[in-house]
Amino acid sequence: MPDIHEGMRFFSRKLIKPQDLNAHGTLFGGSVLAWIDEEAAIYVICQLGKSNIATKFMSEIDFVSSASLGDIIEIGMETVNFGKSSITVRCEVRHKFTKATIIRIDKIVFVHLDEEGRPTPHNIKKPVN
Repeated sequence: MPDIHEGMRFFSRKLIKPQDLNAHGTLFGGSVLAWIDEEAAIYVICQLGKSNIATKFMSEIDFVSSASLGDIIEIGMETVNFGKSSITVRCEVRHKFTKATIIRIDKIVFVHLDEEGRPTPHNIKKPVN
C-alpha cells in the first residue's frame, strides 16, 4: 500500500512553564515525549474513528534543538501508512513563531486492539476525520 502524505498538521500548542524544564533550564525531554504520545494517540483515534488503540513502536527521537521558559511550541502529526491493524504517523515539534524544529520522530506505530487487548484489523484505508 502506498504511503499517505497529507502533510504535517499542527493541532496542539504548549506554553513552556517552570515544571516543564530540566536542571539546565530548558525543555525536559520527558515532558515533551508525554505530550507527543498523547497528541499522537488523539490524532490516530481521529484518523481511525476508533479509540481502542495502543502505542506499539516509536522510532529514534531526534532532539534537534530545545525550548525555554515562556516559549510556545506546537506539535504536528502526519499520517504515513495504514496497515491491517496498525497506523503509522510522523511527528514534529517546533517553535510556534520561529518554526525551528525541536524534536522529530519519523515513525510512531499504533495498533488497533480487540476487547482482550489483541491486535485486530481496523478496516480503515484512509482517514475518517
